[in-house]
Amino acid sequence: MESDDVPSGLRERKKRETRIALSWAAIRLTVERGFDNVRVEDIAAEAGVSPRTFNNYFAGKGEAIAARQVERARAIAEELRARPADEPLWEAITNAALARFALGQDSHREPADQQWVEGVRLMVSEPALQGEFLKAAAAVEAEFAAVVAERTGTDPELDLYPKLVAAAVGGAMAVAVEHWLRTEPPGAVTDLLRDAFAQLSQGLPTPRRTT
Repeated sequence: MESDDVPSGLRERKKRETRIALSWAAIRLTVERGFDNVRVEDIAAEAGVSPRTFNNYFAGKGEAIAARQVERARAIAEELRARPADEPLWEAITNAALARFALGQDSHREPADQQWVEGVRLMVSEPALQGEFLKAAAAVEAEFAAVVAERTGTDPELDLYPKLVAAAVGGAMAVAVEHWLRTEPPGAVTDLLRDAFAQLSQGLPTPRRTT
């Protein structure tokens, strides 16, 4: 148990760091070994903590893997809140997302290693993880909508706009990552995100036929 003398802010930061470390360890081991070949004990050891500590944070390895999605989305929301108030909304969203995808450890490595990409493909297609990914998306959508509401002077409980934007942003990121995973060879996921947000900001105009 942590000492009561430890400031609450420091405790929360340490908890968040532990949560991130466990989630990243779960992703790394699953990509390398396959979902069925990873145990909670393996994840805990990789993160340098006990299985009991793992169980204090997550109900299972699927939740730990999906937590990376939650953490990244919350970080983007925090980045968006910190963007200049006079910056146009979609420009601010794009800059916030690109900044957070470019920082730290992530499953979307650039340049992409083919073996790593294959492992990520298998991980995200794992049936046991689909429900966890959906719960993760729902968990952060309301938080993102609240930030959009702050920037636009709308009410997330009364107005459709902030929730529509939050849903669109989540969908755009999911589509960009899915496209990144099936492209041979994988390019830069940040380029796909920039393109996705640009299309959304323009109202998704019908593309011109190329043939």
